[in-house]
Amino acid sequence: MPYFVYRLQRPRAPEKAGVFAGYREARAAVREMRRALDRDAPAAVRMVFAASEAQAERLLTERREPRPLGEDA
Repeated sequence: MPYFVYRLQRPRAPEKAGVFAGYREARAAVREMRRALDRDAPAAVRMVFAASEAQAERLLTERREPRPLGEDA
């Protein structure tokens, strides 16, 4: 499964910035993109491990419940 890298800027949809076969290459690309971001910009760069582009975008946009405090799982 590939690693998908996205630029996130609300309220727009996630913008695909690249697809990488290996974790190290994806991590290096994400770090470089984050360095290039303006500190005041409301943008983010995220990496997602998914089977397809559709699954990656769904994982980025779904709302997750916060983990309860005090649990160690």
